[in-house]
Parts: sequence; C-alpha cells; structure tokens
Amino acid sequence: MSVYPAFRWSWAARAVVGLMTAGAAVGIWSPGAAVADVTVPLPDGHIDGPGIHIASSGERAVISPSLAANGAGRTAWVTGNVTVDIQTPPGTVGPKNGASNDPGTNDSSTHGASQVTVGYVVGCQVALGNMSASLGATLSTSPTVSGGISFPLAPGQVKWVQVDYLEMPTSGRYFLNYQDYSMDVQGCGGFAQARQFAVVEKIGPDFAKSTLYGRPFSLG
Repeated sequence: MSVYPAFRWSWAARAVVGLMTAGAAVGIWSPGAAVADVTVPLPDGHIDGPGIHIASSGERAVISPSLAANGAGRTAWVTGNVTVDIQTPPGTVGPKNGASNDPGTNDSSTHGASQVTVGYVVGCQVALGNMSASLGATLSTSPTVSGGISFPLAPGQVKWVQVDYLEMPTSGRYFLNYQDYSMDVQGCGGFAQARQFAVVEKIGPDFAKSTLYGRPFSLG
C-alpha cells in the first residue's frame, strides 16, 4: 500500500489593536467593544462509495471580522485532515477538463487519474444544509496570497473554494492536510455560511465519484 502525503501549511498572523481608556476597550471593528476571534470546532465525518472511503477529522474554523472593517466582510482560517482509501487501477495523469475545457466546479470534472479535491462551499444568505442551493455555483481558485484566497460574494450567491487537490494514481491510502487556510469574504452584508467538501473521482472501467460534506458553520 502506498502512502502519498500532501501537506499544505499556511500561517496567518492576526492582531487586534485597541485603545484602553478608563478600563474600557475600544476595538477597531466596534465602537463599544473589542471583537475577538471565534474558534468553531467541527465534527468528524466519513462516507463510503464504490472502492472509496473518505474520512474528515480535526476540522476547525477561526472566524474574524474582515480587516477591511466595512461590515460586509469576514475572514475564516480553516484547518482539516482528509484521508482517502481507494481501490483503483493505475492511471496516467491527464487534463482536468470540464465543459469547454473549463475547470468546472471540481465536482463535475474529469481526470486522467483518480483524484481527491478538498475545499469549502461558501454562501451568502443561503442555507448550505440544502446542497441543491449550490447548483450554478462558481469556483474560486485564484489565491491572492499564499495559503489563502479573497473573493466577493453577493447575497444569494454560492461559491466553491478549492483548498487543494491530490492525484491518486494507484490503490492505497492518501492524506490531504491543511492548516490555517484563509478565506476572506467581501460584499456579503447578510449572514454567511461555509461547509467543507471532499470530492473523490475514481477512474477505471466503472467511473465513480463520492462527495463528503462537512457540517455547515456560520461565518457571521
């Protein structure tokens, strides 16, 4: 059994600057009180498909108001571990083509080798517990800084944000781990939600695809 680890570490320094006067704290995002980061622990999960087992563990999110301080932005630093056990015939890594050779949503693309893609579905004023709301969503894959991405999100809009992917050319156990990957959401004046996804596409005579979704969590 082969093991192909894929580690993507990103570190984000976060600071809140406040003014202390007469025992009162004046924060940079709130006129009356300092705003602290909120850590959201998320439950483990797993799913089985034809020759596929996907497990998610150690997922958490740290939520902060956006440094833009405009009331319509917020930032999440997400961490997680995804393990895939797969039985697949050997393949040759080929193009990742969706419709008209576009990347697609990474939940509907084809690959020359089996692959796992991990990321987050992010919605503004959309309840992500019902994944049918994600139809027509767009994929954000242009990081502005290493280990993070910033993107606009309008009310009613859903985006798929890819954190990383890993080719799986042979049968075995594969790991994809990430730490403090930042998602900076701008333009959402209402409530926002996100949830992890892990998509496995298995090549071979019988193509198979399995998707594991994490629990939705609020971005504020």
